[in-house]
Amino acid sequence: MRWKDSLFSVRGRYVLAAVGICSALVGHTARAQADAVSITGAGSSFAAPVYQSWGMLAGDQAGVQVNYQTVGSSAGQDQVIAHTVDFGASDKPMSGTRLANEHLYQFPTVMSGVVLVVNIPGVPVGQFHLDGPTLAALYDGSISDWNDPRVQALNPNITLPDAGVVAVHRADGAGTSYVFTSYLSQVSPKWRKNIGAGTLVEWAGGAGARGNDGIAALVKQVEGSIGYVEYAYAAQNHLNIVQMQNHDGYFVRPSLQGFAAAAEAAQWRKDDHFAVNLLNQPGVESWPIVSATYVLVPEEFSQTAEGKAVRTFFEWGFAHGDSTNKKLGYVGLPHDVSDEILANWPSTVVH
Repeated sequence: MRWKDSLFSVRGRYVLAAVGICSALVGHTARAQADAVSITGAGSSFAAPVYQSWGMLAGDQAGVQVNYQTVGSSAGQDQVIAHTVDFGASDKPMSGTRLANEHLYQFPTVMSGVVLVVNIPGVPVGQFHLDGPTLAALYDGSISDWNDPRVQALNPNITLPDAGVVAVHRADGAGTSYVFTSYLSQVSPKWRKNIGAGTLVEWAGGAGARGNDGIAALVKQVEGSIGYVEYAYAAQNHLNIVQMQNHDGYFVRPSLQGFAAAAEAAQWRKDDHFAVNLLNQPGVESWPIVSATYVLVPEEFSQTAEGKAVRTFFEWGFAHGDSTNKKLGYVGLPHDVSDEILANWPSTVVH
């Protein structure tokens, strides 16, 4: 059993505190541990709090013991293709052609927002405003100081310091970076032309950190910094979260209601492997940087004990994970979508 790694990691402590499930772990019996099927997943740090928390509860309730390794979306895709894990996790959906070539089944699990966090001396918590084009300029180097007129115009009631901007980005191949740079590509023609979207891009300076937790820690330490993280990491680290101007021109704070509002018009199509664009959606409450996170499972192992346990784990999460999702800052899938995912689960061995 490999709960020790999760229990004593920094992120593990955050998850335990967030969902209050220490007592569930204490109640594990030797028989439950012996009977549980062990599975391993790896990939997205965006999704890590959910899968780790679901796994702690599913051990008793579903008989599945989960060890989830936070290695980033790109590595998660690589590991499931190499068959070194039972499922991979990625915030960037894989193309239909590659899924077919690798014999993988892809599906979304939860949705949440990518948020901006800052450490700017003198800026009140929760009061800093940005819009998409200005954010892109902070990351492409066009804006190098916090008291730049473009930033000041969005924050007329705040005296911004004459201090340099430290734009913190992911140093590893990350689905969170893919979501973030995809948003910047939508709102800034200059970004789209010169840098574009990807899990790894040619950043215009700044500082790199590994994982959502790495960015959160670096922003907390470095004055003058800005970073992008999944919502749960910002909330857990008590960081100064930016209000963003959304598609309809409203400055909004990230919230479950804002994430759900952005997802309301989504078209979850099985023939698109459930990939959906939730960025910069209209709506008064809509948070502009929302994404689903995805899981990849090898079709050829679907009928092994581990393959069946993977299905059991996600079936349990779809049915019983909503309260945990909300406490961690995620929105679950519509039930008709999760039902379709399970109905289309691979049932034959691929040769």
